[in-house]
Amino acid sequence: MSIDYLHDKWYHTYMKTLKFKLYSHKRNKYLKASINAAGVIYNHCIALHKRYYRRWGKHLNCAKLQAHIAKLRKRKEFWQSVGSQAVQDICQRIEKAYQLFFKHHKKGVRPPNFKKVKKYKSFTLKQAGYKFLGGNRVKIGSRVYQYWNSTEVEGKVKTLTIKRTPLGELFLVVVVDSIDEPGIRLTTGKIAGFDFGLKTFLTCSDGTTIVSPQFFKQSLNVIKKANRHHSQKLKGSSNRERARKNLVRAHEDISNRRTDWFWKLALSLTNRFDVLCFETLNLKGMKRLWGRKISDLAFQDFLNILEWIAKKKGKLVVYIDQWYPSSKTCSCCGHVIDPLDLSVREWRCPSCQSINGRDDNASKNIQSVGASMVGLGNVRQAMPAIAV
Repeated sequence: MSIDYLHDKWYHTYMKTLKFKLYSHKRNKYLKASINAAGVIYNHCIALHKRYYRRWGKHLNCAKLQAHIAKLRKRKEFWQSVGSQAVQDICQRIEKAYQLFFKHHKKGVRPPNFKKVKKYKSFTLKQAGYKFLGGNRVKIGSRVYQYWNSTEVEGKVKTLTIKRTPLGELFLVVVVDSIDEPGIRLTTGKIAGFDFGLKTFLTCSDGTTIVSPQFFKQSLNVIKKANRHHSQKLKGSSNRERARKNLVRAHEDISNRRTDWFWKLALSLTNRFDVLCFETLNLKGMKRLWGRKISDLAFQDFLNILEWIAKKKGKLVVYIDQWYPSSKTCSCCGHVIDPLDLSVREWRCPSCQSINGRDDNASKNIQSVGASMVGLGNVRQAMPAIAV
């Protein structure tokens, strides 16, 4: 996010992503064909990378790959349904994926690999290949499409992505440079620490708790039934495709309900507090221990939404070190007890004899450490003294 000084006021310029659903129409088949062609080009680029490395033992240069694909597009009519900028974007994304692999392969990062064309999701246009015609119409290539215009596209359009869902629906994903005009910020002067948990989604330092509805667990029987019906159908049949779509709809329903709950919860928390402190989580390790439950709670998805809302409302989200012993440290006197088994939900401090609930104590410590990190000396909410 950048800050520009215009007309004697501070303006915040940031990237904003807008998502619109395209109307269902028979002309949408051209966009779906373009996505399929993008999938074919992607697989061809991956094959060239692998062949080049086997032969020369070197990484294929992105500029050379783009020039080679541009020559091939002149001879392959099907490839021409994808714009030249979309092809360049495919090559650039593969290049970035390989750079990440070379940099983090010791951490388990895998190189990009082939994808099924029918499961390929999208292609992206940058400066050219599209034009917004006003209202709810957009011109992509030589054809005009209509979309559900839920909000106006304001600001400079940076990229436009056509995305296909597993149900076959098409969406426009538009990234714009938006200017956030300064307005009145309602502040509470309060800071809070939050501790994530398995039984309790969030434990707040003010004593309140938030329990997750666990949407996947609620709909587990529906998912099992849809999975069973899908597996019983003959491969390649229309009945199997119908069962697959029913299964996808069940998963989308869970995702939509969870996301809706996250947005409402994030709005509520940012209305109550100015600074929100969290502990950095090792989600991969947690997932190895508790598996599906961590995926159902979706801590990272919630934090992404919270950060976005906090940025819009001028609030602050702070993360403390994941190795800080928030559960083992007494929030009253700062004494650290070791060891403390996960099964222990409440413990007595041997120094000050105070009784500490595991999650409540951790949230208070997270609040204190978070406040010391941002240097908040004028926070109205009382904070316990602690040796950091």
